[in-house]
Amino acid sequence: MLSHYLLIVLGAISAALAIWRITTLLVRYVRTVTCLQNDTQRYFAQPSEKYSWLKKNVVYAPILSKRHNREFQLSSALNAGTLPTRLQLVFLLGYLATNVAFCVITIDFSGEFTAVAKLVRNRTGVLAVVNMIPLFLLAARNNPLISMLGISFDTFNLLHRWLGRIVALEAVAHTLAFLVSAASDGGWAGAFNIVFKVQYMMWGFISTLAMFVICIQASSIFRHAYYETFKVAHIALAIVSVIGLWYHLDLKKLPQLKYLYAVVALWAFDRAARLLRIGYRNIGAGGTKTLVEALPGGACRVTVTMARPWNFKPGQHAYLYMPTIGFWQSHPFTVAWSDEAEHPDNEKLHMGRNDVLGAKKTTLSFIIRGRTGFTGALYSQAAARPDGKLITRCLVEGPYRGSSRLHSYGTVMLFAGGVGITQVVPHVRDLVAGYANGTVATRKVIMVWTIQSPEHLEWIRPWMSDVLAMERRREVLKIMLFVSRPRSTKEIHSPSSTVQMFPGRPNIDTLLGMEMESQVGTMAVSVCGPGALSDEVRRAVRSRQYQGSVDFVEEAFSW
Repeated sequence: MLSHYLLIVLGAISAALAIWRITTLLVRYVRTVTCLQNDTQRYFAQPSEKYSWLKKNVVYAPILSKRHNREFQLSSALNAGTLPTRLQLVFLLGYLATNVAFCVITIDFSGEFTAVAKLVRNRTGVLAVVNMIPLFLLAARNNPLISMLGISFDTFNLLHRWLGRIVALEAVAHTLAFLVSAASDGGWAGAFNIVFKVQYMMWGFISTLAMFVICIQASSIFRHAYYETFKVAHIALAIVSVIGLWYHLDLKKLPQLKYLYAVVALWAFDRAARLLRIGYRNIGAGGTKTLVEALPGGACRVTVTMARPWNFKPGQHAYLYMPTIGFWQSHPFTVAWSDEAEHPDNEKLHMGRNDVLGAKKTTLSFIIRGRTGFTGALYSQAAARPDGKLITRCLVEGPYRGSSRLHSYGTVMLFAGGVGITQVVPHVRDLVAGYANGTVATRKVIMVWTIQSPEHLEWIRPWMSDVLAMERRREVLKIMLFVSRPRSTKEIHSPSSTVQMFPGRPNIDTLLGMEMESQVGTMAVSVCGPGALSDEVRRAVRSRQYQGSVDFVEEAFSW
């Protein structure tokens, strides 16, 4: 019955989150419809004292004072990861406590040792198998809960990592419970002799060993230092653990095998969905063509002409496969821009950017900062070309859901750092267009972008030229650019009152306070960028929860 109880717990959690999601969507819909013809939106600008307390102290709160998304950088190559939020920590501790309780409840530990060890062995084994269902579900790119519950892939990725540790602990406890019990009768040599001579036990031991190794190689230090190697090893070890567990259960004819069917089905579904996405998006009409342009600051602008139309929405991301750069690798990147553009043909590959993209087709654009591995190789190959342009093949897997739409907010403040601007630009275009045609509640959009050098403006210059030329843009959009490392003050100049440039870094709290003084309706504050910037924006939003109705949206993609 433990497996049924655990599934009931998971179902209850999902149901509660679904109710919260439906309620949130309903509130946003009502707010949008109510505010379409309302330029003041005073009712929605007023904070709720109880809800503000909940957001400040639970929903948006880091574990301690401020640090959440800023990584613990041990050195330039070693990264110890990030901290969960207070709400995430409460969930993880609660789920861990539930599993521990199920492992030990009703067991009389004063009884015979072998009987107690048998009960612990059985319970930990059952729970390890059942927990593999949500473990594999949370790892899937095509996880249906992402859109159903409105929870980001980044959060599910964090839960996947910690749930994997719980599964590994239960598997190790299951194995140790048997070994300790067997060793109490025939010694440790006899216990291991049984493991290696009895086939189903040997397969179970192999599965447990693979899970234990996964926990070590998936730790943040190894994952960040050798990500591409980690990914291949992670998948291989996961396959070994599933195969070992399959034989362990099947040879013994244990009823928990039915849960492993679900695990394999989830894995197969996700892989099949990935292949279908890739095939549908990239096959036909000459396939996809890709133009890679080397930009200042070690970044690339990647423009992919799709084989099929793409219904683009702000916040979407896609996985890019470039066989000429990394044969077996796929990496996620935010779609920074989508447009109807020209399709390249073989006669035009030597021409400029505007000529390269020939008959009307959907194009997707990405800004990719060259680091190490795949991104470093991509930038190096483009920069090595005489004109800084590389024509290559690319397979695009997606789209995958990003952030929720911001149409119901009267005021939207968008913070970005570096390449985090790729999250912001689509929202800016979407909201300015919605303001012009009267389909959004938004009356104020403030874009705050921190860059190291004015040269980085080239990353998005062609897109921002289109945005600045949009109808009624001056009425709704204000852009604030902060240059953290200017070579001289002569580089800093403000083109207009709605596009301003400043030296140094922004004072987040001051900027937020200024905008809240003239806040229209409910305010959304979104941030995408380095962890330190995200944490600073989070702190500012939490400190002003009682001054107005403010929601915080953090765009992050931890790995």
